[in-house]
Amino acid sequence: MKAAITFEASMRTNSGKGAARAIRRTGNVPAVIYSEGKAGDMVTLSSNALTREYRRCGFMSKIVEIKTDKQSFYALPKEILFHPVTDMIEHADFLRVNEKSTIKVRVPVRFLNQEKSIGLKRGGVMNVVRHDLELICSLSDIPSHIDIDMQAVNIGDSIHISHVTLPKGATPAIRSRDFTIVTVAGRGGKADVEEDAAAPKAAEVVATKVKAVDGAAAAGKAPAKAAAKPAAKK
Repeated sequence: MKAAITFEASMRTNSGKGAARAIRRTGNVPAVIYSEGKAGDMVTLSSNALTREYRRCGFMSKIVEIKTDKQSFYALPKEILFHPVTDMIEHADFLRVNEKSTIKVRVPVRFLNQEKSIGLKRGGVMNVVRHDLELICSLSDIPSHIDIDMQAVNIGDSIHISHVTLPKGATPAIRSRDFTIVTVAGRGGKADVEEDAAAPKAAEVVATKVKAVDGAAAAGKAPAKAAAKPAAKK
C-alpha cells in the first residue's frame, strides 16, 4: 500500500482534557487512530506538519502513513477539530485501513471551461451547490478530484449527480435522490428575449404621451387632466 502523506508520531497513554492541553503546549496535536472492532490507538502528531497537509487540497481523501517507533499505521483522515477562536487544529481522528477496505470519502469537484460556458457568457450566474462529492469506493480507487465540464451548460440548466461519470469502482454515498451539484441561473432565455422585443420601450411610451398632448393642444382643446387656474383675488 502506498501513502500520499507520512507523519512521524509518538504513542501516548494519557487521555483527557488536561493531557490534551499539555500536548498542545509542546506544539503537537493529540490524535486517535480508530480500527473497526478495536480500541483506538492514541498518538501525538506535529501541529505544523498536520496543519500544512490539511491546508492542501484533498487532504480528507488521502491515505496517510503514521509512523511511530514501534509500528506504522495506514489510515484515512476522519475528523479534524479546531479551536473556536484561534482556528488552530486541536485534535485529529483517523480511520485505519488496508488494501481491502471500502471507505466513504469526500472528493473535491473541479468546474472546467467556465470561460467557455454558454450560460455564463450570456450573463448567467453559476451557483455551486456542492464543492465536493461524498463517494464510496475501495482504497485503491479513491479519485483525487471529479471534473465537470461547464461549456455546454446554458442558463436554467442544472448538473445532477446522474449527469456525472464517476471513476470505476466509485458510487455516490447518497443514493436516495438525484442531487444537484451546480446550476446556472439568470435572465436571457428565449422567452425573455421575445417578451422584451414585444414590449414597448419606456422612451416610446413617453414619446407617445407627449405627442397625444401636443395634438390636443393643436386642436384647441385643453388636456383632460389640466389643472384649473386659481380664481383671482379681489
